[in-house]
Amino acid sequence: MTGALSRVLRATACAIFIGTLTAGAANATEGYFQEGVSPREKATGGAGVADPRDALTIANNPAGLVDVGTQANLDLTVFSPDRWYNATGTALVAPGTYKSTGDAFFIPTMAFSRQIDGESAWGIAIYGNGGMNSAYNAANAGPACPAGSFGVFCNGKAGVDLNQAFMSAGYAKRVGAFSFGVAPIVAIQMFRAYGLGAFGAFGLSSNPAELSGNGTAWSVGGGLRAGVEWHATPTLRFGVAGATPIWSTSFEKYSGLFANQGQFDIPGTITVGTSYDILPMLTLLLDYKHIFYSGVPAISNSPNFNGILFGAAGGPGFGWRDVDVVSFGAEWRATQDLILRAGYSHNTNPISSADVTMNILAPGVITDHVSAGASYKVLPNASLEFAAVYAPRQDVGGPEVTPFGATPGSNINIWMSQFEITAGLTYYFDTPTNPVVVSKY
Repeated sequence: MTGALSRVLRATACAIFIGTLTAGAANATEGYFQEGVSPREKATGGAGVADPRDALTIANNPAGLVDVGTQANLDLTVFSPDRWYNATGTALVAPGTYKSTGDAFFIPTMAFSRQIDGESAWGIAIYGNGGMNSAYNAANAGPACPAGSFGVFCNGKAGVDLNQAFMSAGYAKRVGAFSFGVAPIVAIQMFRAYGLGAFGAFGLSSNPAELSGNGTAWSVGGGLRAGVEWHATPTLRFGVAGATPIWSTSFEKYSGLFANQGQFDIPGTITVGTSYDILPMLTLLLDYKHIFYSGVPAISNSPNFNGILFGAAGGPGFGWRDVDVVSFGAEWRATQDLILRAGYSHNTNPISSADVTMNILAPGVITDHVSAGASYKVLPNASLEFAAVYAPRQDVGGPEVTPFGATPGSNINIWMSQFEITAGLTYYFDTPTNPVVVSKY
């Protein structure tokens, strides 16, 4: 690699990382994780742990680095979520129907892989892991709020903004029919919350001064992703990959909101999958993923108070359950220049009807994604990548729950739908070891 190109890549990586972290991501797909990272993975429903084709395999299964050759990926996603809530018969939550503001978010991603020899490779990647965003302008307030107040929770405009950016460097080695990979991860998180001050006024926070409206808080953490890929036959492959939790520093500015004085780790995951070349030009992909939200008290603890204050040890969270995801994708290599893709995924809902009150702020209720995409070679060593993902509306409803219990006759309904498009460029510095076989028809 030339010195000039190396400098360009370093400058691009820095810009991408800043853009990823400050994108205001509102990803609430598989809980709050992205359905996929690369355009190919997004287009195939998030599947691909057993069939790497791009350098962003480091964010899915780093063992795949030995299959993709030396290449660079640069992508941009435009993500558009639609978040709403409707409340009737409530005491503290503002009654009515309200839409969260903020309808478009830009999420850049980059990756680079380099072949060391025929049996080993390394790579780097910068990408957004996920996030949450909501911002409600409620014109009135619940009848139990102080006179003259307004907003979802009696304290004006209310919402949260969570962004997570990952930086990862990986190494992979092939041993016979097996490939092994490991990729340490450094994560940086940004978070802010506002409009929640009434929780402190009502005596519900262990530290009201560090509860709401304190601007942006930062957190840094680290973890590890590892994976294995097995080429069982020339047409059948299996993959397994997992990530440890990202153990992170606390959000000190919000130590009166998140359980355990602001602790907010990033959940671990495990993925297993297979890919099968049903025809030389047609590959089918099937993945299963489990996200361990239960390992993070700030996310999984019940939000329904139970006498424990916000921010305290074992304090309230959002009540999220672990999420299971099944993804199916197909890739058809139509010509030497054109590849077409499609996919579908279904995941369980992390939010129960008993926990909707706090999850007005984090309505991660999406359960289905339909996707499609394409890759078109514009130069002998460069391809344009495209993907589009649609997540139809999903609702969860239940009673308002306050420190005094469920409000009789109340109902809160939260819902979301999503659409996103991704465009990217892949540049090949050499020919990958996973050659493209195309249709002859």
